[in-house]
Amino acid sequence: MSEFKLVDPKGWTYDLHSVYSAYLGYFQVHNIPWFERTWGHLFTSFEEFLAFSWPVITVTDAHTGRAHIVTRLNSIGAFLKMIKTRFGETLPQAPNILQVTPFESSTRHLRNISDYASYKKLYSTLPAAVFAAQRTRVRTGDARTIKGLWANRDKSYLVLSFVWSERNEKSCLEFGYAAVRCGHMEASGHWPPTPDSNYRKGHYIVEEYVDKVFNKHPPNHPWQYAFGESQLTPKNKLPQIVQAVISSLKSPESETNSNDIVLVGIGMHALLGRLEEMKIKIPHNVLMIDIANFEKSLYTNGERGVMIDPKTEKPRSQGSTLSLDSLLRSFQQPSNRPQQQQRPNLKSNPKSNNSSSSGSSPLSSPHAPLQTSNGINNTNPSSHLPFPLQPVVIPQCALANAGNEAFMTLFALQMLLDPVSTRPPTKKAKMPVPLSLANLNAMNGGIPMMGAMVSSGMPGMPQMSMSMYHRMGPPNPMPMSGIPGMPPIVGVNGLMGPMPSSMNTTGSNNSGRERRQSSFSPYDLSGEFGEMQLSVKRARSSAPVLPGGEGFDSPSSGQDRGGDEYPAVGKNQTVSTARPSFLSVEQQRLRRHSDYALR
Repeated sequence: MSEFKLVDPKGWTYDLHSVYSAYLGYFQVHNIPWFERTWGHLFTSFEEFLAFSWPVITVTDAHTGRAHIVTRLNSIGAFLKMIKTRFGETLPQAPNILQVTPFESSTRHLRNISDYASYKKLYSTLPAAVFAAQRTRVRTGDARTIKGLWANRDKSYLVLSFVWSERNEKSCLEFGYAAVRCGHMEASGHWPPTPDSNYRKGHYIVEEYVDKVFNKHPPNHPWQYAFGESQLTPKNKLPQIVQAVISSLKSPESETNSNDIVLVGIGMHALLGRLEEMKIKIPHNVLMIDIANFEKSLYTNGERGVMIDPKTEKPRSQGSTLSLDSLLRSFQQPSNRPQQQQRPNLKSNPKSNNSSSSGSSPLSSPHAPLQTSNGINNTNPSSHLPFPLQPVVIPQCALANAGNEAFMTLFALQMLLDPVSTRPPTKKAKMPVPLSLANLNAMNGGIPMMGAMVSSGMPGMPQMSMSMYHRMGPPNPMPMSGIPGMPPIVGVNGLMGPMPSSMNTTGSNNSGRERRQSSFSPYDLSGEFGEMQLSVKRARSSAPVLPGGEGFDSPSSGQDRGGDEYPAVGKNQTVSTARPSFLSVEQQRLRRHSDYALR
């Protein structure tokens, strides 16, 4: 035990305890009274059997994943040679000795076991060996191991996605995550998870870089999160948010068992380096799934059928990997894959409504007989033929967004594990947010713009076209900030600007009363005090003048009569408030109300 030596695990295939058990079974079958023989004391107990001093190593079986204390065949031959030399009897090699296929390919620590205390101490390290092998299998994309994790329904799968600046690799522009708690789903009796309602998701944008720093190769899209609402966060608070997300899903660390949280992504090595730079702590017993390796393992085993490479449009070669974009596009292509055999649900939950659909064991062999409802094994060869897998509709979203990438990565993992029962996600509809009046005033010199509401519409209000707007009449003219006498005009895009002085602002078919009845026009005083409009006189002066009684009984509606009835007002002159005797009764009432309104 004190000598440290490393050996190649190749050839170490015989379980030590199985050697002892196989000889006792051999004696029983052949009616050999071993307890009366001179060498019988070597088999009275396992402790006496270990007194031979067996060289052993610990390995895990590549097929079952169980850990074993194994020895070599020549060590068993040396034990039989010792019995023949010391006691003069020849024992054959016992049948039914458990042989394992070592999963480990690296050198292992050689130990010599000669007592039960040493064996017990070495046996206590087997759970750690199982976990180390499981972590390696999951990282390399072993399909059997990953399917076993999903079938247990006790892990939480988490995807972390970051968008880093291409100019400064240490500047994080976005962070997104998506998670599904399978243990919580199983306890609630809801299986399989539905991406739209059962994924925990989030998207954060670093406010110091928002709308300031952009990537070009490829371009990022921080405002195109398709599955929720984005949130702004300060740069120094981002590590705390990431750490809180991980802490909400993880379990205590252990040397022998895997953590409840399973990290999922593409290129996990780069992600771990980024998390270490941000000083984010990851439990050392966390399992990590690289879906590119997992999908490659499924394709190599023939579980994805015949595929066409989405990039080259040619049959896909063995051993090739797909990017996230290509993987999502492969779900939209019909393909043939081996039919999955339905097995009884060993973990049925009385609360679950989908217990029959989730009863298939992912660890079952595709060539195992089919267990029917009446207990008869169906060995019909036609049941093993490939069947077409129908394509699914994948929502179109920008994968250069951290939130979208995280969500679609988790969805891709579930599609690889359960392509039949997984529902594709749907994009969250975003309600149009109207611009606030403060923003409109800042953009257009303090003028509230009804044209923006006319062109784009507002929630709860039917959208109005420009033709309806012209039938209703333009809004009440208002002076531009800093430009007296210039009324605003509504453009095609809904924005307002100064109206050219040559444009006629009157309308013979639109009265103040009609505009007041419309719910789309701003409230004015024309219905209370009569029609009053200001026009720009271009011939003699730029000062405002009073037009004739347009819209009432004036026969020359729409014409500029200020040069005939009212003299032009100069710079040092003021408008006289005395009523001319030649005004009609209606015009006098209009003039009186106009004077009141101008005060």
